[in-house]
Amino acid sequence: MRLVIQRVSSASVTVNDKVIASIQKGMLILVGFEAADTMDGMEKICGKISRLRIFADSDGVMNLSNTEIDGEYLVVSQFTLHAETAKGNRPSYIRAARPEQAIPLYEHFLKTLGEVANKKVQSGEFGADMQVALVNDGPVTIIIDTLEKN
Repeated sequence: MRLVIQRVSSASVTVNDKVIASIQKGMLILVGFEAADTMDGMEKICGKISRLRIFADSDGVMNLSNTEIDGEYLVVSQFTLHAETAKGNRPSYIRAARPEQAIPLYEHFLKTLGEVANKKVQSGEFGADMQVALVNDGPVTIIIDTLEKN
């Protein structure tokens, strides 16, 4: 699983000219699943996300989590996070999980994040042509790859 976590002051997802999800201060999380991913460890990664200290405290130091600031979550599935670009100019998505595997993983991720964070999680629409708007606060962008040790 590859995640791009952005600290935002606002974010929204639009499908067919209709806003289907929006948040104020919190995290926009782009998530891509690959064929090697399983549901194992989902609680651990969701816990890490909810405890990730990327929000400023009263001294302006990134020392607070989304939970501590009562921030919101917006999660968008994005298979292109697994683009292979080593050869040629057209990215390959061979590592990205097929929808029949990715959809249950995505749904489990949304459910688990909501449970771990004790917060309603807004989401995009899996497989839809989405327009994602955001105001990246900072900017702060964190990348997590669960198959790499980082």
